[in-house]
Amino acid sequence: MMKPISVWKQELSGGAHAARLAALYCCAPEQTPAQAARYEAVLEGLEATFGPHAEAGLYSAPGRTEIGGNHTDHQHGRVLAGSVNIDMIAAAGPNTLGQLRVQSEGYDLCVIDLNDLAARKEEENTSAAILRGECEAFRQRGAKLSGLDVYISSNVPKGSGVSSSAAFEVLIGVILNDLFLAEKVSPIAIAQIGQWAENVYFGKPCGLMDQMASSVGGMVTIDFKEKDAKVEAIACDFAAKGYALCVVNTGGDHGDLTDDYAAIRKEMEAVAAHFGKHVLREVEPEAVESRIGEVRRACGDRAVLRALHYYDENARVLEQAAAIRGGDLPAFFDAVNRSGESSWKLLQNVYARPTEEQMAMGIELSRRFLHGDGAQRVHGGGFAGTIQAYVPLARLADYKKLMEDAFGAGSCTALMVRPEGAVMMPMEAE
Repeated sequence: MMKPISVWKQELSGGAHAARLAALYCCAPEQTPAQAARYEAVLEGLEATFGPHAEAGLYSAPGRTEIGGNHTDHQHGRVLAGSVNIDMIAAAGPNTLGQLRVQSEGYDLCVIDLNDLAARKEEENTSAAILRGECEAFRQRGAKLSGLDVYISSNVPKGSGVSSSAAFEVLIGVILNDLFLAEKVSPIAIAQIGQWAENVYFGKPCGLMDQMASSVGGMVTIDFKEKDAKVEAIACDFAAKGYALCVVNTGGDHGDLTDDYAAIRKEMEAVAAHFGKHVLREVEPEAVESRIGEVRRACGDRAVLRALHYYDENARVLEQAAAIRGGDLPAFFDAVNRSGESSWKLLQNVYARPTEEQMAMGIELSRRFLHGDGAQRVHGGGFAGTIQAYVPLARLADYKKLMEDAFGAGSCTALMVRPEGAVMMPMEAE
């Protein structure tokens, strides 16, 4: 949805969208000028990069936090996740070149010919692959694609573990959906398109949780048993209950860990294949446990341990959701801690390299600091990067100091669950 850039700037600087921004960023309207300035900046970036545009649209896709269901989505399991109040935003305006041109701040310009959308092996693991794949997916759904310039900015801290990659995919999806499809697809379909582009074009066998949490928004349970994932909203305000939801970047490079991530899925599916199935959701846990000697000889010990993690974690998501709905925060924290222990011991995605144990250190430091008042666990894919902790607000400053002394300034980020997923800004001033 587009309108003149000059009108956008006037509305943003005048506070016309303060209520909208307050909802997106979980703050009071009087605290939104800095957010409005971000949107003005992407409008300016669009024209500085690509030249004058008569009109543009404004869009936002949030990062996500995984609350429960560590490595369950790719086995058609259950997850508990939430969108958060840090995001990736964009200004998009038309061009006459038949190209999708995307400039993300701090990265190289990426250009896609909209008449050539076939997957390219040499583009794997690049943003160009995601863009080309998403354009093809929308073309297959009837989108009338035409030239478009996109300027993107993000306030997601580097290494914060809230999946900027999924936010990027969902952001592009919501833009293409808004501008080029007569019959709009759902937020769930936008997430599925992002996953498809990542699987088929980018070359990473990811699950669907990250994209779904960013696209759908709020805190949700997602059950991936069926092709059309079942999504249920859960109302929870951790801050109102006296706790901060924190992610801590413990360091480490994800660049050479694709094989480690892929091995989790491969080994879980090897166990499923032993029973003639594709994913673990199709195999009852009792079947694995009753033939565990046979399965470990066929698939290996680590594969069996990872399968056991999956079954425990899949059930634990229901336990966590019930605790939140019932207002039983101690029970929720207990389940979070058990999830973290299972990821460490069974899933084995805390260590990446023998001499680099940052995630283990972050989890242990958090455990010692919290002394049971809160919770801590691995966050997301694991092996390197972020942990998650629930910290009493009264002790948040001390926790941040501890983590940043250990892992560097800015490594600890306190988040809030954002009530909406990927959105476009409204056409009319509020």
